[in-house]
Amino acid sequence: SLSLTNQSDWMSTYSNIFIPTTAAIINLVCIQLLNFVYDKVAIYLTEMELLRTQTEFDESLTIKIYLFQFVNYYTSIIYIAFLKGKNVGYPAKYLRIFGLRQEECSPGGCLMELSIQLFIIMVGQQALNTVVEMIIPVGLNWFNSLTENTGRLDNLKSTSEEEDLATAVKKPWIEDYRLLDWGPRGLFPEYLEMVMQYGFVTLFVTAFPLGPFFALLNNVFEMRLDAKKFLKYFRRPIPHRVPNIGVWYRVLDILGKLAVITNAFIIAFSSNYIPRMVYISLVSEDNTDKGFLNNTLAYFDTKDFEKGIAPLSSSYTNVTYCRYKDYRNPPWSPQRYERPTFYYEVLVARLTFIVIFQNIVSLVKVAVQWLIPDVPNALSDRIKRESYLTTQMIIKNEAKKSSRN
Repeated sequence: SLSLTNQSDWMSTYSNIFIPTTAAIINLVCIQLLNFVYDKVAIYLTEMELLRTQTEFDESLTIKIYLFQFVNYYTSIIYIAFLKGKNVGYPAKYLRIFGLRQEECSPGGCLMELSIQLFIIMVGQQALNTVVEMIIPVGLNWFNSLTENTGRLDNLKSTSEEEDLATAVKKPWIEDYRLLDWGPRGLFPEYLEMVMQYGFVTLFVTAFPLGPFFALLNNVFEMRLDAKKFLKYFRRPIPHRVPNIGVWYRVLDILGKLAVITNAFIIAFSSNYIPRMVYISLVSEDNTDKGFLNNTLAYFDTKDFEKGIAPLSSSYTNVTYCRYKDYRNPPWSPQRYERPTFYYEVLVARLTFIVIFQNIVSLVKVAVQWLIPDVPNALSDRIKRESYLTTQMIIKNEAKKSSRN
């Protein structure tokens, strides 16, 4: 609002960048605050279920926290990508919700705002997580060592010389024990961070192609920082044998399938790619996009402004017609302000593209899974052979026991 009311040339020039950036930063702050609340709510709801085993408890808690995080991080992005400015009406008849006009995109569309939102939330969240993951262990270890040294000085005043010497000796296993404990959730925050990053990279990669690069850059630093954190500030974890990564595999599999749908809809409905292709194929005389921008703008008679919507002041005088971004018939048409045939041609092309895109990506996915199996054929044969030999040994041993009896 400030940038719109301010008469500064700088503010008016860069308002399309300044406003979404400010909104994204505020959104990131709110997300971080809500993460703390959602974490407590998820733990409370899971404890209310009174699950029988620790595995069931962990899986239920994982699903709840991830769903909360999914809604918290992705809601604003999904709104900008698929809902904002999609069905707002036109100047003579705006569609309203509870008497309020819907938010519209800038004249260039919502793709720029979507990219800014993705950049601020994704990169900002990764940077904050990296800083917090290093500051908290360092701070807690410093505090523990400070309180321990204070207690040690008190003991030196009240014990004998030999006890003082024994107390002052630093034994490695004692020093390791003084490090931070992993806690009951172990690597859960690390898994959650990577899965959220995977969602940013896959679900909205068409809107923010630099996302994979920033994810790679973050992971390069994250590997070294995590190694330092685990070795210097935490105790050695107790290993547990598990068959796989548990419920995280299902989450990643669902994200991979959902990513195909979201990217197809972003290309079809949030960009001008499909309308441009339809214009080149059906309208353009020289098979180029010359005149495409003019084709995306509809005419509007200034006499038909909805009450209270017309501009109060304007630098232009005697304006009869104005242009706005939409596909509608002009006011001099018998079916004024109705949808033209070209609008439905674009809609059919968009839906067709989504179907074709999903089928092609699904076929490629199946082909890659077939060409690169999870378990190589040679290893699978050796596993079967080992299982066969084990079974034969058991049968022979059982046969010997029965013959002796």
